[in-house]
Amino acid sequence: MTEFVVLIPARLDSSRLPGKALADIHGKPMVVRVAEQAAKSKAARVVVATDHPDIQTACQAHGVEVVMTSNRHESGTTRLAEAAAALKLPQHLVVVNVQGDEPLIAPELIDRTAEVLVENNVQMATAAHELHDFDEFMNPNVVKVVLDKNRNAIYFSRAPIPYPRDTMRAETAVLRHIGIYAYRAGFLQRYAEMSVSPLETIESLEQLRVLWHGYPIAVETAKQAPAAGVDTQEDLDRVRAVFEAV
Repeated sequence: MTEFVVLIPARLDSSRLPGKALADIHGKPMVVRVAEQAAKSKAARVVVATDHPDIQTACQAHGVEVVMTSNRHESGTTRLAEAAAALKLPQHLVVVNVQGDEPLIAPELIDRTAEVLVENNVQMATAAHELHDFDEFMNPNVVKVVLDKNRNAIYFSRAPIPYPRDTMRAETAVLRHIGIYAYRAGFLQRYAEMSVSPLETIESLEQLRVLWHGYPIAVETAKQAPAAGVDTQEDLDRVRAVFEAV
């Protein structure tokens, strides 16, 4: 099994659900629940990377390792680059980026994303699953990805891709992107030094910076859709219900 660490970028600001990183989920802040779920994977270490002292305090109170970062980051990836440097992670070490609003993420998906990075000998990997709902296919909030024959990403978009010119068929290969990433720690530093690409600005998708600069992104195709993350109060209520039922 590939040795890897999980880094969880967490900030307090959220336009749709203010303060969601510290939202209570059955007695614990959400960011702590995410860290506990990530610890069920085969990660050697789980660390929260934040810019807010309240998140730092919450993590420390629950025994979760945390590192403070700048409050000037525009993306979770550059925040993790700073965290990896502060933690002095070896350049070759695999780092899995688990979003701070994914308290139900499957530990197996974390493991598999790390493995795909190594198996394909690339600097970055992510995941996707088959999409069969037409409304979600057309939804700009649902990110789609198309792959080449080697299962590397060709493009990510909020637009419906690949767009069926004639009609949507059952066999039409549509993949929904899952927001989990694996990188080599050294590549995180390289990413932070890359210029912002026009495509990522247009689509508001930071992974397009990597493709634009010519680096392949290997994609694991999960057999089923993962549990949804928390973006709204409705999402939070749903996740709370899951924890309360356990």
